[in-house]
Amino acid sequence: MGRRPNDSEPSRWVTMVLLLMGLVSCSLVYMFMSVAFRPTSVDQRLDLESVVKEEGELGEESAGGCCRGIENLELWGSAVKWGTDFKFNTSEECCQACKKLCTGNDGPCLCDSWVFCGNQEACGPKFGECWLKKQKDTLAPERQEVGESVSWTSGLVFGKGEGIVALETELGTLHIKLLPDCAPHSVNYILQLLELRHCAGCRFYRAESRGESWDSEGNHIKDASLGPPFALVQGVIEPQGVIFNKIPREDCPTIKRGSVAWVGSGPEFFISLANHEEWRKTYTVFGTVLPEDMAIAEKISELPTEADVWNNINVSVLEKPLPLMLKRIKTNSGDLNLNQKARSK
Repeated sequence: MGRRPNDSEPSRWVTMVLLLMGLVSCSLVYMFMSVAFRPTSVDQRLDLESVVKEEGELGEESAGGCCRGIENLELWGSAVKWGTDFKFNTSEECCQACKKLCTGNDGPCLCDSWVFCGNQEACGPKFGECWLKKQKDTLAPERQEVGESVSWTSGLVFGKGEGIVALETELGTLHIKLLPDCAPHSVNYILQLLELRHCAGCRFYRAESRGESWDSEGNHIKDASLGPPFALVQGVIEPQGVIFNKIPREDCPTIKRGSVAWVGSGPEFFISLANHEEWRKTYTVFGTVLPEDMAIAEKISELPTEADVWNNINVSVLEKPLPLMLKRIKTNSGDLNLNQKARSK
């Protein structure tokens, strides 16, 4: 946030003092939240971002009305709507137009990706063009160009039964519905890992049950503690040999039972076993576990653990970390009902 011009000296100092007090207060709150997710060893990243509210922070529509893409990226694919005759003022409007072609139960989405040119100076006569496209493979979208010289913004839309990946463990497979319209950069990272076909070093290393604080549906029991235990399983998605780049903070809706979110800017992540309204807008949510697979997450939370203390917070770490494998899934239909078990490759 820029400094206001022409402030008198006294008011400038008052403003600075008030701002400093606000930052300190927010930092203390976030510090308490962050230490509860601190990794267990020095070789695991602890790169937690500040959640102090900044200018341009994500809006209240995050819980279900997300429509975001990645700037300086042009996705390719078969055109459903030609941008030369289909223009909007914002990328959000372009995204919504794609979503409208991805509703109902009559089959796969007619549109699963969109490309918008929103920089008037860079786009020139193409300013406002909105291209709606269809990918051959929604989990491996075609990239035409990427980089600062690219004036396009692109995004994905996953319809019913699309955009589901698998986290395989020896206790079973967790199927994750990705949310590219809320967390496009996060989903892009996951899609890139799918191309590797391995996830050596990826694992769950912390497990805490719902205890006596949340019921089986994840609802908090009145007057019960908010933790510990914190009702979650935590791990890391960072294959060995892969250079990890920080994931920018994206959409942060209320954490619900089944939410899959980064700790800070990743690659540490957690799956929530409960509804954590008290954590609202703190963590980037990039996916959600299919309801029928939450029993597997509960099994992980019941594995043998040992007590540890992270910055005066009592936590439970697995006696033996649980390896996980990130995989694609195959389905019989592009319109797989989310209440039906997806089949792993």
